[in-house]
Amino acid sequence: MGKQYSKYFAPSLKDARKRVNKKTENLKFSIPDNLIGLGNKLKYHLKTYGCQGNIADSEKISGILELMGFTPTDSDEEADLILFNTCAIRENAENRVFGELGRIKSLKKAKPNLILGLCGCMAQEEKVVETIKRKHPQVDIVFGTHNIHKLPEYLADAYLQKERVVEVYSQEGDIVEDIPVKRGHLKKAWVDIMYGCDEFCTYCIVPYTRGKERSRLPEDIIREVETLVSEGYIEVTLLGQNVNAYGKDLQIEYTFANLLDDLNKTKIKRIRFTTSHPRDLDDETIRVMAKGGNIMPHLHLPVQSGSNTILKRMNRKYTKEEYLEKISKLKKSIPGISLTTDIIVGFPGETEEDFEETLDLVRKAEFEGAYTFIFSPREGTPASKYEDSTPQITKKERLLTLNKLINEGFARGNKKFENEIVEVLVEGASDKNEEIMTGYTAHNKVVNFPGNLSMVGSIVSVKIEKAYTWHLKGKIVK
Repeated sequence: MGKQYSKYFAPSLKDARKRVNKKTENLKFSIPDNLIGLGNKLKYHLKTYGCQGNIADSEKISGILELMGFTPTDSDEEADLILFNTCAIRENAENRVFGELGRIKSLKKAKPNLILGLCGCMAQEEKVVETIKRKHPQVDIVFGTHNIHKLPEYLADAYLQKERVVEVYSQEGDIVEDIPVKRGHLKKAWVDIMYGCDEFCTYCIVPYTRGKERSRLPEDIIREVETLVSEGYIEVTLLGQNVNAYGKDLQIEYTFANLLDDLNKTKIKRIRFTTSHPRDLDDETIRVMAKGGNIMPHLHLPVQSGSNTILKRMNRKYTKEEYLEKISKLKKSIPGISLTTDIIVGFPGETEEDFEETLDLVRKAEFEGAYTFIFSPREGTPASKYEDSTPQITKKERLLTLNKLINEGFARGNKKFENEIVEVLVEGASDKNEEIMTGYTAHNKVVNFPGNLSMVGSIVSVKIEKAYTWHLKGKIVK
């Protein structure tokens, strides 16, 4: 007989669709003293899938685990605890995780005290939790995106009570401050400014897995950034499913533009943010971005399609013309800004004319890079039920055509930096040559140049000698 459940609270897609008028509470993280040493002499392996939000969540999970005494390992065989922090954007990501769970099943037989856990966006899906219950009894802990702060409690159940835990909230939880964070980088940090999404694009599962939009208080965000400055951090990336909607739920008149303006006055040297939604990118935000300073001249602004027909079916809430108008304002206010985007091809009902509209938008916007995808239906979203008669081979051909155009923009955007001197935040050595350093410019361009490891974490001046499609090549300017 398998382990009993100390808790079993499965997600509900129906409940996750609701937007309950519940005031978001701001709580402080705490952990009982008796659980701080629970992980002493135990090792954990945390596997992260998905976006920057998942990476930021994993940094919090690692912070909690190490506060409890666990130490990290990259080896499944050495680990006493293996956690999968998962993504639900595409089906192939889910299949990879289920494959990993199957592979590790034999490891658990050889090591009965091994604790396996699954968390993140996959855990927020009804069908995933049901599949785990039926087919993967080796999984001891399942929790979602809203209750990371309760991980110590779940581990106590698993280790001390020898019981299984499934606890996934279908309605979002509160905002929990002061969760310990183990940063993955010594000079660059993710900073969550809000959680959730209320856009309900017809192809996207995120509003169901991340819940409604909830903004952190501005003073908590500013304090975190100022603390990072005192710890020697150089760059922060502000995170949210839709950062431009920041502040709409607050009880005070305070917007994303206000937050950006306040952070512009701090001593952090570089500020980036993602992800932006075109509908909510307003003139005031563009005005603050135009101040420059520590606000980087790069914006990732997902458009998804250039066809108004498809944009309407996607529920994107803007037109091609409105998008291009905002691009024009950005270029006028921030000369030389680097613009990147996301585009989906083969959305249900996309005709050749719709696709040509996308190509036209790409040419007019002059993107310098893009993440491009063939439409992938996600169960539970409206688009998963749309009739889709376009052959897969046609979708692949469209993707190839689009990528060719995007790559031309990538090369053109890099070319303008030839013979220019740029500021580069040094990331580390090239994988192929430890005497070649690599880093990013203010415009988020990759630069390779001769140097040494003592430069890592500093900002150096580099003269660009040659522009390639994917990177720039240069040399240090003394």
